Parts: sequence; structure tokens; C-alpha cells
Amino acid sequence: MSDEGLPRREFLKAAVAVGGASALSACLDLAGGADAEPVPTGTDPASLPARQFAWNDRIRHDDHGNDLLPTHQTLWYLTLPGDGPPDADARESVESAVSTLDRAYERSHEGLLYSIAYSPAYFERFDESLPESVDLPAPRRLSAFEQPTLDTQDALLHLASDRADALLEAEQALRGEVDTANGVEVETALTDVLDLDDRRTGFVGPGLPRQKAEETDLNGVPEDNPIPEESPLFMGFAAGFQQNQATEDYVAIPEGPFADGTTKHVANIRQRLDDWYGEQDFDQRVTEMFSPQHTEQGLVEGVGESLGDDSGIDRFLDSVVEDAEEFGRVGHAQKAARANRDSEGNVRLLRRHFESTDDDVASLHFPSLQRGISAFEEVRTAMNGEDATQATPAVRQRVNNGILEYIFVRNRGNFLVPPRESRALPTPTGSAE
Repeated sequence: MSDEGLPRREFLKAAVAVGGASALSACLDLAGGADAEPVPTGTDPASLPARQFAWNDRIRHDDHGNDLLPTHQTLWYLTLPGDGPPDADARESVESAVSTLDRAYERSHEGLLYSIAYSPAYFERFDESLPESVDLPAPRRLSAFEQPTLDTQDALLHLASDRADALLEAEQALRGEVDTANGVEVETALTDVLDLDDRRTGFVGPGLPRQKAEETDLNGVPEDNPIPEESPLFMGFAAGFQQNQATEDYVAIPEGPFADGTTKHVANIRQRLDDWYGEQDFDQRVTEMFSPQHTEQGLVEGVGESLGDDSGIDRFLDSVVEDAEEFGRVGHAQKAARANRDSEGNVRLLRRHFESTDDDVASLHFPSLQRGISAFEEVRTAMNGEDATQATPAVRQRVNNGILEYIFVRNRGNFLVPPRESRALPTPTGSAE
């Protein structure tokens, strides 16, 4: 791998996508080798919080208080060989492998953030059932027009860092390909116990989507690359406004053996950006991403920096049908948000999505955290906008119906993120022994 002609951020992003020892070596060379800024070291795993998914106090935030997710992200889909439940030796090995990460890297965007989660298929290995406090059905298609591959691997490891070198070295440690990770001895490889079925990568941050499209012949992006320079996402708008996100307290499972865990849905979504930019002007994109009233009232400037920490979508949740009749279009955010509020007005989902160019396709990885998977499914059903299609022939299943015309679900998977104490191949009763 060579960095000739590639901007620094683009090169690091490409290195994470490739992975492996050569990519790590190239990252270190670019960073200055031995003179590179050291990666902050970790701590005793016992001192870390119970919630694996609690990242918000360990990442950067913008001037409005919105969370800024780590730039580089990797998803490992893992399978446990054989049938039946794991044994004590397997659990000990998994705990050893992930504990190495805790000791090696500071739990932050400057070090490494990660969580390990388990699928319904994993828990089917046991005679016992999950407790009622855990809402974790098998993944399924969530609209009549999607045909996703369902991810039923046993486990999902999610790694994230602003430091490409830290993330790549952590992956090598998990594979047993290095003796030390950030100066900490690697005693056990995660892949000694779990097979790596699929590795998916991504990135997020202002300028990165446009930069990637400039450097790569990316399927789904117009040749003239209209992605705004400031946009952190391919579709040209910021997302994850603080007031439109659930809190980590809210999405935590409140009771039972998995208290302080959460559930995680992850979708991979291909984006048809040539039509998104080629068929729509800016106002039409605002209408279909947010709501018609966002356009009428001029609420969105640029990539959405004018919105601060709140998209303002709550004002327009009751007007989906009326907007369909008046404007012949409805907004993605206004449809979904109708089911994304509880009876007291609290937001139900905590979304942590990031972009991807795996397979040279413009796509989106969409992790969503919630107390139970049913909450995600209800929000996704609302996003289908079936009531809008009944209000006017102008709004159809995938036309003038938010962003549905421009996104195509390739994968869906459901997982339980257990609390830290039971993160290593837990039983359905929460035991890790």
C-alpha cells in the first residue's frame, strides 16, 4: 500500500478498509514511526463502567453538544465453531482477549472504543431461554420491498477509534498476529475461539464522504461528486442531533441478569446517490430527508449546521398525511420520529451510523441501540409511511416517501450487548462462568 497522491485522512481510511499488517505498517510510517504521537494506554478492566455501550462521555462533541463518533470503525461478525454452548475455557479465552484491549488502549476516541454483542442464534445453543427482560427476536425483513441477508452469526465485535493505527493494531492482537498491543502483552487471540465470518469497515466525519468519492470509482455516486464538502455522511446532511437521540440511560436494559446491557440492531444499506443528487435539488432533498415544512420555513442551511442540537422534527410529527396531500412528498425524519417517542416524549433509539465503501459501493452501516428490538422495528415500520401512500397517489411505496427510493437494505442483524461482567460468551441467565 502506498500513500502517494492520497490525502492523509483518505489514506488512513483506506488502510482501515484493507486491514492487516501492511496497512498498520503504512499507517505508522505516515504517522512518523517511532516519533508518532503515542496512543493513550488503557487501565484495569475491573475499573471500567458496567455498560459496554456507554461511549458518549469518551468521544468528542461539536459546539452544539452533538456526539462526534470516532472516525474509523470496524465490525467483526463472528461464529462459534460446532454446536451447543461454549465451555469455560472458551469463555476464559474470550475474556482474556478483550481484556488485553482494555489494558492496551484508553477507552476513548483517542484510544479504542469497542463492544461485543451476541445474536439470538447464539442463545439458541442453550437449553435455557433469555429472560423476559430481554427483547431479542431473530432478525427479519422490515418492509415488503426489502430482501436483506439476515446476519445470524453468533457475535458482533464493534471497534471504533480516531486512530487508524490503534484500530488496526487491536485487530492484529485479536487475530494473534502481534506479541504486544500498545506495549501490552497479547496472551490470547479472540480468533482462537471465534471464527471471523465477515469484516466490515466504515468511517464518519466532515469531508470524508466527498473525499472518498473523489479518490475512488464508487458505485452509486455521480461522476461530478456533488457531496457537500462539509457533510459527514454521503447524503449531504448531518444526523444524530443530540435532542433527537435517546440517552444511554434510556436505552439501558433496566432489570434482570442483563441490566446495564442493551440491544443492538445493525443494518447495512446501499445508497443510490446518483439519483438522490441527480433527480433532486437542495430543497427537495431537505423535504425528503426532514419534512416539507423544513423547506417551507427555511430551517436547513448547508449540511444542517443551522439546526444546532435539534432537527426540529417534533413540530411536524402529526402532519405526515396533511403534508402528503399538500406537497405530494413526506420527510424521512418526520415519518420515523412518530414511533421514536414514548408516551412522555422521550426518544427511544440511540443511532450510531457511519458510512462505508466496502466493495466500492457507497453504503451505510446503521447500528441502533434500544432497550428492546421491538422499539427499532416499530420505528422502521413508521418509516415505511404507509398512511402517506393512502393519502395521495403522488406518494408511493418508494417514491416521494422520504428517502426510501434511494436506500436498499443489504443486511440486518439483531444482537444483545451484555454488561461488561458477562461479555464473554454469556449464558441466557447472564452467567459468564
